[in-house]
Amino acid sequence: MKIDILSLFPEMFSGVFGHSILKQAQEKGAVSYNVIDFREFSSNKHKKVDDYPYGGGAGMVLSPQPLFDAVEHLTAEKNTKPRVILLCPQGERYTQAKAEEFAREDHLIMLCGHYEGYDERIREQLITDEISIGDYVLTGGELGAMVITDSVTRLLPSVLGNDESAVTDSFSTGLLEHPHYTRPAEFRGLKVPDVLLSGHHKNINEWRHKQALRRTFQRRPDLLEERSLTGQEKQWLKEFESDRERE
Repeated sequence: MKIDILSLFPEMFSGVFGHSILKQAQEKGAVSYNVIDFREFSSNKHKKVDDYPYGGGAGMVLSPQPLFDAVEHLTAEKNTKPRVILLCPQGERYTQAKAEEFAREDHLIMLCGHYEGYDERIREQLITDEISIGDYVLTGGELGAMVITDSVTRLLPSVLGNDESAVTDSFSTGLLEHPHYTRPAEFRGLKVPDVLLSGHHKNINEWRHKQALRRTFQRRPDLLEERSLTGQEKQWLKEFESDRERE
């Protein structure tokens, strides 16, 4: 996969892309990152990329010309059409499902803006996806681009040491992930659940499923509204509700 990021502050990405899983993914050839200062594409003699909004108002607005030229440069002589992602608080809220969708692409281009906003013609003509990483406003799109890059890269084949890790992550199954334990079996009087020490894989998987459902019920019940529940899950939910009433 190729990920191009258009930013006015490309130096912000060096620490993130130069460490841990993202660095290893690039070294393995699973992904290549290219962070570009789109100011380089400005036709203005002072390399300005913004201007005052028509109709008045506070703040500055990103001009279309630098971003149009930058995207056209990145897509020239390419056989595939990339997803062009605008990081924007007005966009679709980012989810694990969207990360999985992006991970199936060969080429992503992300636009990181600053100032008051973008010229609307950028949205109308260049963009395939508008994405928001949450219901809050950031100084610019760089942090959102880092979040998307991280969440997508870890889903690519062979990036994680164990490919099953991404499959069982919170949200990938529609549930939050089950609790984890490691050695020692007892720490300060707190013991690992016996079932995890039993070696009985069927019982362990059932326990993990039940605990994932319990955690989702307790912390993110909204996720269960969209889930098609099995008979066993419905039974467990009745048990959780009874436990809550007794508390």
